[in-house]
Amino acid sequence: MDRREISLVLGTAGHIDHGKTTLVKAITGVDCDRLSEEKKRGITIELGFAPLVLDDGRIVSIVDVPGHERFIRQMVAGASGIDGVLLVVAADEGVMPQTREHLEILKLLGVKDGLVAVTKTDSVDEEFLELALEDVRDFLRGSFLEGKPVIPVSALSGTNLSLLREELGSLVDRIRPRPRKGPFFLPIDRTFPVAGFGAVVTGTAYRGEISVGMEAAALPSGSEGRIRSVQVHGAGVQTAWAGQRVAVSVAGISSDGLSRGDVLCAKGVYRTTRCFECELRLLESAGEPVRHWQRVRLHIGTSDVVARIALLENPLLQPGETAPAQIVAEEDIVCLVDQRFVLRRYSPLETIAGGRVLFPYAAKPKGRKARTSCIERVRDLAAVHDPEERLLALVRSFSMLELSDGALFIQESPGETARLAEKLRKREDIVFLQGEKKLLLSRECFLRLAGNVEAFLGSYHDSHPSQKGAPPDVTALSSLKSFDSRTAKAFLEALVSGGSVVLTEEGLLRLGNFLPRDDEAFERRSAGILSLCRERGFQPPVISEAREILAIGEEAFSTLLNGMRETGMVSVVSGEFLLSAEVENELLRILLREKDGITLARVRDITGSSRKFILPLLEYLDAKGFTRRAGEKRVLLASKLPREISGP
Repeated sequence: MDRREISLVLGTAGHIDHGKTTLVKAITGVDCDRLSEEKKRGITIELGFAPLVLDDGRIVSIVDVPGHERFIRQMVAGASGIDGVLLVVAADEGVMPQTREHLEILKLLGVKDGLVAVTKTDSVDEEFLELALEDVRDFLRGSFLEGKPVIPVSALSGTNLSLLREELGSLVDRIRPRPRKGPFFLPIDRTFPVAGFGAVVTGTAYRGEISVGMEAAALPSGSEGRIRSVQVHGAGVQTAWAGQRVAVSVAGISSDGLSRGDVLCAKGVYRTTRCFECELRLLESAGEPVRHWQRVRLHIGTSDVVARIALLENPLLQPGETAPAQIVAEEDIVCLVDQRFVLRRYSPLETIAGGRVLFPYAAKPKGRKARTSCIERVRDLAAVHDPEERLLALVRSFSMLELSDGALFIQESPGETARLAEKLRKREDIVFLQGEKKLLLSRECFLRLAGNVEAFLGSYHDSHPSQKGAPPDVTALSSLKSFDSRTAKAFLEALVSGGSVVLTEEGLLRLGNFLPRDDEAFERRSAGILSLCRERGFQPPVISEAREILAIGEEAFSTLLNGMRETGMVSVVSGEFLLSAEVENELLRILLREKDGITLARVRDITGSSRKFILPLLEYLDAKGFTRRAGEKRVLLASKLPREISGP
């Protein structure tokens, strides 16, 4: 029979003295109680590990956890890396407090499959055993173990051990192996020195592959080294992968600086943190709500630290509820995206809540807007499990991300993150700028910055109507101030490729609908407008009439009129009449001679015009501040007039 390693870890769970370690020894041949104190006291204190060889030759790992309530820390450390559970309940005692707490912990850790062994059947009669089995099935109702096999066994007599092994094989068939992709991540549950080998660490590989010769980092210490050797179940291998129990010797890292709770991981990918974002679920069995900033014990991976709950929406979280939150640790931790964690009360110690890490590198939100953004980010990240979609959610949350930050936040290599960013760019979900800083921009951010550029160019065209466009460096300095020159260039190139901005043959930038003014044509046409205004005098022409007389297109006329208004040649009165500066000044000189006040009728008579034209003209002068209404008359404010009208 060929034996082959399967990347799965099964774990035991259950109350103290219900026979977990004895059962593991019966089906694997390995006694997981290795400490002298464990032998002396007859209880499991530390995690134990054993290879289970299934009937078809597949080999999986079994983690044996302590059942005593004082050793919940060790239990969580072991259960954090398991894929399926063997829940153990003694027939002579039935469901006990740690049976319940262990099952709650397994739920919080995301374990979704397993089976139940009812042990010590040799110590009870058949009637009592039936009651115990019924008690267990009632207890499992509503949990992920409802409907799973419940097998009565005896490790002493061997009753049903072959059936148990068969069901464990079926369990392994049902569980999907962990993906081997991604930079490796190995929470350490044991470390010790070995002469000639340096530090040796053991743990369950959560992610990726670990091979001889790879560079590695130990966090939180930050020490770095090289993988010297790798073992799985005591046998040397070249590579181990996620879902296997691994022992690793590391050259260059001392075991003195390592302990349970540390992480051996790929170099340059992961960092320590003291704050992560999550959706926090409070168990119904918690009995009472938790409050904002409540102190708790955080169990994540193999670490156990004091932390506080920062609720983001309401000051209280009620039993059975789930809400966006931050977990703020009182010391450095290392966590993995999507990693499950457990919270226990600070005092008395009891399991109350848990969830999964959504954003490992959070910071306290300052202000309502930042808090709202944080809540939205938590909810968006809770809905995705794929690195590509996670990157998209983060870019949308932060609007703009450097590629290096994106890689850190999704815990992928820069190369893999760039590949994902390129896929998102092709989908037109983000804009990927590859300047001096490689930047990922949300579509909303890109459009906002593009609006800044377009607004600048529009203003530039108005101020320089004869120029074919604006220099790119001037455009960047004016509208993309936060970008370095190369990144700004990349942004402008993206605008050009999108068609909203045009790059001229002279290397200038212009808006797509802008046509530079032809000065010769402008002078000729503006002279025509001014001549028409002079001819009409105080009965000024309307815009449509002037355009028809000049016989030019609407767009060209609009450009002409804008240029004349900007240079002060003409004004538009009441949205339709064209008033030249020459005619306006002549009207002001007439009004200046009226010492007894100005009336509409008097101005109409002096100018030989009509009310249709004079009323809009007087209201125009009111708006400019040249005249002021005083009952039925107007007063000319000589001090407001141009010097060429009012004199020195």
